[in-house]
Amino acid sequence: MYSSIIDAHIHLDLYNDDERKSILREMEKHKVEALISVSQHLTSAEANMALHQEDKRIKPAFGFHPEQALPDEQELADLQHFIEKHQKEMIAVGEVGLPYYLRQEHKEVPIEPYIEILEFFIQQAVSLKKPIVLHAVYEDAPIVCDLLEKYSYAKAHFHWFKGDQITIEQMSRNGYFISITPDVLYEKEIQQLVNQYPLSQIMVETDGPWPFEGPFQNNMTHPKMIHQTIEQIASIKGMALQEVYSILYENTKRFYSI
Repeated sequence: MYSSIIDAHIHLDLYNDDERKSILREMEKHKVEALISVSQHLTSAEANMALHQEDKRIKPAFGFHPEQALPDEQELADLQHFIEKHQKEMIAVGEVGLPYYLRQEHKEVPIEPYIEILEFFIQQAVSLKKPIVLHAVYEDAPIVCDLLEKYSYAKAHFHWFKGDQITIEQMSRNGYFISITPDVLYEKEIQQLVNQYPLSQIMVETDGPWPFEGPFQNNMTHPKMIHQTIEQIASIKGMALQEVYSILYENTKRFYSI
């Protein structure tokens, strides 16, 4: 028996119109209560704001995804002004972070300007008392943890996190949240993370429209996949399914003040 779920991280604006309409039409059927739709840049933030105005189940977060070329000063200033202007409608600052995968492909890309931009967004989240949604994996994650500690800010959500044991322990100790994607059904690294991380600091997400493999091969990424994710989390934790549903749901509502 399915229980209510919240997709804690989706790029709803990146789906095409038909896909998006299908997801929204089927939310009630699949007991999806809300979608936290993160932004890539200013244009993306404007699109997510418009989606929220059409459907209040869409909870927009505004930020600059780090896996792209740096914004110029004017674009960054415009985005930060947009965040200030729409802080009441905005559920979080995000998606922001550091460009791990970009730097794997392009070794010449410097990390320092991205760290500087991220620090601006952390300052803004602190000032607005909003959660911050983070893209920070492997060796980039400790840098982000240090920045959060610099501002004594714990309202941090590391989506689709991957990292070493020391960082996992630091994040858990600091009260940071992580979210688990459908790849927990077939990725041992994610299964091990679920086994180690406190359930009280876990949420679930799709990161759609990012595609998945395993049982989801060739399927459009849909929030309904979260039900299988939760079944897998319950199995790994050795807990009753309905209890896990309840904890994950309440974690997300509490973290995002929904």
